[in-house]
Amino acid sequence: MIDERNLLVCKHHFMRKKILAPKKFIKPSYSYLIEKKRDGGEFSQEEIRYVVDSVLDKEMPEYQMAALAMAIFFQGMSAQETAILAEEMMLSGEVVDLSKISRPKIDKYSTGGVGDKTSLVLAPLAVACGVVMPMMVSQDEEFLISSLDKLDAIPGFSGKMNLEEFVAQLKTTGCTIADQSEEIAPVDGTLYRLRQNTATIPSLPLITGSVLSKKLAEGAEGLVVDVKWGNGSFIKDVEQARQLARSITRVGRSLKRRCVALVTDMNQPLGDTVGTALEIQEAIQLLKGEGPEDLQELVLKLGMEIVRLAGVAGSTLSAKQTVQRHLKDGSALAKFKELIEAQGGDSSYIDDPSKFPTAKHIRKLPAPKRGYVHTINAGMIARGVQLLGANREGRRKHVDPSVGVSEIKKVGTQVKQGEPLMMIHYNDEAKLESVLEYFKQAYRLAPKRPNPPQLIVERVA
Repeated sequence: MIDERNLLVCKHHFMRKKILAPKKFIKPSYSYLIEKKRDGGEFSQEEIRYVVDSVLDKEMPEYQMAALAMAIFFQGMSAQETAILAEEMMLSGEVVDLSKISRPKIDKYSTGGVGDKTSLVLAPLAVACGVVMPMMVSQDEEFLISSLDKLDAIPGFSGKMNLEEFVAQLKTTGCTIADQSEEIAPVDGTLYRLRQNTATIPSLPLITGSVLSKKLAEGAEGLVVDVKWGNGSFIKDVEQARQLARSITRVGRSLKRRCVALVTDMNQPLGDTVGTALEIQEAIQLLKGEGPEDLQELVLKLGMEIVRLAGVAGSTLSAKQTVQRHLKDGSALAKFKELIEAQGGDSSYIDDPSKFPTAKHIRKLPAPKRGYVHTINAGMIARGVQLLGANREGRRKHVDPSVGVSEIKKVGTQVKQGEPLMMIHYNDEAKLESVLEYFKQAYRLAPKRPNPPQLIVERVA
């Protein structure tokens, strides 16, 4: 699917139209395209390109864009259509050329998870293993705390950089955790905002096109995807998560990119903390080869996929040994400090996590009765933490780095009445009272011990 066009850096979209414009293509009406997809028809490459150009040029009315998104939501798109959509959206903006960097370029994408610190760990870990990771972060799910929100707890750290700075840092440091550039796949940005307002976020082909258009435009040669399902994800059904994993890997291969996906459980928070500074401190533990078992397992498995996809390690055993070695010998932690310094942050906070701000108050959430933790609603915990102050209430506004929850009791844990289900870190009593119900309702206790959920459900490659 991708040819020499993927090396173009499209400075102006009119040049893109001149280069890519099909010959003898009669532009259909937008109503015709909506009807075609509504009735289950398949778009041609020229039709998809026309839609992308119309969105880019702001020629398609928003109400017709919304109707088209809804038609795609119900009728879907074939793998071929989705691959064309991903490529055309990729070419709607800048395409970063990393060919002068000889090391393999592998990126990681997650559909979003409560308490998920793996991106903070995997970027420096990948570099320590000999892999370049060109990571840009977008604010996809409003109830989740992004990697950049967490890193903002480190004084001076900035995710803002232009594409020239992005490439320069990859050459020197080997990884970035940067804010999503508006120059990358701008059509996807427009469509994503539309999908948020039209309840079409869960559309599998639109998710696939969105993910691949951005990651390939950032210069990634391969992609490891963590597809989460459960009450802490916008994907509530495990079968839908499997379908998305298959869609991304299949379309990624058709675009001649190496791609592997893990389907993972998001029916309880990952790790022991949710917040910003609290999660950074947990990420530091993980970079020392320590930390909660579930996060250690996920970092190990995703790290193994990255080094295997990059060709750094051949066998499963070799991949495992490579990842474990760089976590234990301190090289991954050293790369994390280098990343923080490269983006203006004070790396002394990594050496001494006690420098992070702490909340004025810490209060336990007592178990209402004796029993076993049967279920946890991760989404409700995330919402409660954001209401405590870990919420921007608009892009890039202030977050209180000290608030959050820690010592989270996991599914299958036995508790006595009054024993803490979690510890709540807060500064404002009024905010605490407003969120206590979120935390209380997030937990369900039962007299019999349930089977803990399987963290990694399936590997799709």
